[in-house]
Amino acid sequence: PVVSMNTKSPSISEIEIGVCGTSGWKLCGCDPSTAVSIFFEVANQQSNQIPQGQLGTIQFITSYQHSSGQRRVRVTTIARNWADCNLNPQHIAAGFDQECSAVLMSRIAVDRAERDEGPDVLRWLDRMLIRLCQKFGEYTKENSHSFQLGDNFALYPQFMFHLRRSQFLQVFNNSPDETAYYRNKLNREDVSTALVMIQPVLYSYSFNGPPEPVLLDSRSIQADRILLLDTFFHILIFHGETIASWRKQKFQDQPNHENFRQLLQAPIDDAQDILRTRFPMPRYIDCDDGSSQARFLLTRVNPASTHNNTNPWGQEGGGASVLTDDVSFQVFLDHLKKLAVTNSA
Repeated sequence: PVVSMNTKSPSISEIEIGVCGTSGWKLCGCDPSTAVSIFFEVANQQSNQIPQGQLGTIQFITSYQHSSGQRRVRVTTIARNWADCNLNPQHIAAGFDQECSAVLMSRIAVDRAERDEGPDVLRWLDRMLIRLCQKFGEYTKENSHSFQLGDNFALYPQFMFHLRRSQFLQVFNNSPDETAYYRNKLNREDVSTALVMIQPVLYSYSFNGPPEPVLLDSRSIQADRILLLDTFFHILIFHGETIASWRKQKFQDQPNHENFRQLLQAPIDDAQDILRTRFPMPRYIDCDDGSSQARFLLTRVNPASTHNNTNPWGQEGGGASVLTDDVSFQVFLDHLKKLAVTNSA
């Protein structure tokens, strides 16, 4: 969302990420949801080491025209403690924000995808994840079963798993215009919104209780459930096989099935609330199990059950079988643990 102003200064890094080679940038427009990433390289040009715990300051000067027509200058100064990852890794771990880090890594990956081939970007993303697990994971060498991550890092591998499968890096079946649009929105939205793009939110509606968030997993697809999927770009209502059958038989129009009518209406009302407040307005999809539009859900869920690991008579506990060669998150995590405790990368 920014362009370079070609402002030269001694503080410009030689490492190129995004719009670089300058210390000044211009935005054509800015709103409360705009979030720009700025990356810093720590370069100590003095012979002495930076004292650990000493404050380092960063200052941003923003000149803009307010909606009232008034021109304003805002100066923002940020102070952070210096911490060497090699000397005090516990300080880094304590301040690690896995949600923000996932969004930052996704933006770097998207920037690399503009220049490098897709498989090369995925391999780079995997190497960065392995190195993080080696640095901050707790494990016994050569024993993958002993591997564990702290609470600050527990969700990070899951974010990377869904990022690898997202439309930001998997461009097949998307036009160049669609890919550019998706990546542009990822680069300008705030952390909470960008996380929805990376790992969509899934809600379940059933007769067993009020609506509840469920795992983005193929086992969450049940015949007696209605699912609401929010990917930011799409709002999808998915009816399980049994629910779809009842709806086709018009049970919701019968007075003695008022509960079923309310169950069908609940996700529609929630979807309308999202559509009214979101800009740009997402695509609205209403589909049934087995329909062609259900692919928008099946491509985003974790393929815990596929045609390769499910017996012909279905799986225990229900859930949909996804026709894909992608590995599940559990397989991905098992391989990550093995590489983290053995790999020297």
